[in-house]
Amino acid sequence: MHRHHLSQSSELSQSCCVEQGSPTCSKAPQVSRVRVQLEMQALWQQFDQLGMEMIVTKAGRRMFPTFQVRISGMDPSAEYVLLMDFIPVDDKRYRYAFHSSSWLVAGRADISAPGRMHFHPDSPGRGAQWMKQTVSFDALKLTNNLLDDNGHMILNSMHRYKPRFHVIYVEPAPNSHLHAHQNFCSFSFPETQFIAVTAYQNHRITQLKIASNPFAKGFRTADPQDWVGGARSMVTWHPAEGRDEAQSETAQRPTSWSAKTSGGPEEQTCVLSEQSALLHQKESTAYTSERTD
Repeated sequence: MHRHHLSQSSELSQSCCVEQGSPTCSKAPQVSRVRVQLEMQALWQQFDQLGMEMIVTKAGRRMFPTFQVRISGMDPSAEYVLLMDFIPVDDKRYRYAFHSSSWLVAGRADISAPGRMHFHPDSPGRGAQWMKQTVSFDALKLTNNLLDDNGHMILNSMHRYKPRFHVIYVEPAPNSHLHAHQNFCSFSFPETQFIAVTAYQNHRITQLKIASNPFAKGFRTADPQDWVGGARSMVTWHPAEGRDEAQSETAQRPTSWSAKTSGGPEEQTCVLSEQSALLHQKESTAYTSERTD
């Protein structure tokens, strides 16, 4: 199944009531005027055209691009909780067909773990606080460990997911639970859908992630445009899942990420995984566990 038209690009920003699909909004005024804009939307759209893949590991892996949004329309003095979850797009399991460079349906979806919510660590916060800067979920990690006890988001490899962003108004009234359905609003952006994998399948995804990831500066040996335009074989070590991965001394800190983003080993490991995935496109034995059941 080709990815080209699986989703339509979202508008520049989304409104709470438009998202709910009702011309007459029944939401509380503190959320009815909330609008959310996806940051780095052009980059997300580039990945979406290729068929976005996100790495999941037993220990947990951060997303790239990071899910970041700009929020407007909040009541500056009201308190809000921000959180995310991930839901399956369909009830199918996929496999990647290398001969056609496309994703194919491989069967029915595996049983999913109970859904989890990831609360933004600054929650609850006043509307003025949320609106003054980009809201980044850079601490969120994805895992395929069904027994995870670290609070990471549990996903099944080779399944397609859609991230959802939720804004919840913290009503101070003692009977606020009676109006819970009016005090929240959910947003989703079609271009952020992805297939969870333990190793990148599409080499163009690998190339674009290396070219656009600020931590990958030390691994780029050519102009980023050259990386995205064609395959380039790179012989690098890729450890078995569950083992510690090598770290690079050349990985650089970004200059314009949120204050909470860490430049530590986890991000550098992510870059090495992306780089080594290029080799997996040439050596089928390195990814046979990901191709078919």
